[in-house]
Amino acid sequence: MLKVQEIRELIKLVDHSSIDEFSYEYEGSKIKMKKHGAVKMAVETAQPAVQHVAPQPIPAVQEAPKQEPKADAAAIQETKQEEVNDTSNLHKIVSPMVGTFYQSSSPDAEPYVKAGAKVSKDSIVCIVEAMKLFNEIEAEVNGEIVEILAKDGQLVEYGQPLFLVKPE
Repeated sequence: MLKVQEIRELIKLVDHSSIDEFSYEYEGSKIKMKKHGAVKMAVETAQPAVQHVAPQPIPAVQEAPKQEPKADAAAIQETKQEEVNDTSNLHKIVSPMVGTFYQSSSPDAEPYVKAGAKVSKDSIVCIVEAMKLFNEIEAEVNGEIVEILAKDGQLVEYGQPLFLVKPE
């Protein structure tokens, strides 16, 4: 069976090539990738099939403004709304594979990061479990975590945004 890093490389190669479909079979394991605007990957093995549930989008959460004069509260709320809606200046940390998202190394451990936490390029922000392998995901950029987009234990797709980071 191919290693996760080898599968990642295949995904990148298919994504940047002109081919629309790729298939690989070895010792009872099959990998099929089809590309129609975005790369989709399906892995079949001789093991029993696992039912995948599509992740549900997480609605943006807004804090209620504190008791302030009405004009100032409206201006603050409008500014917060613009920050939530304008993600063009934010870096998205995306899932490099299909798997299960975990915020910490074990259920009783503290999360790697929380909203507002400062991160560096090599900071571990979460784990994505795929095929019994726990893959540490790094921030890839220096900055501050603005929002965590996935819930602990949620199934995530390849390329799905997990975090929004305000780069420094």
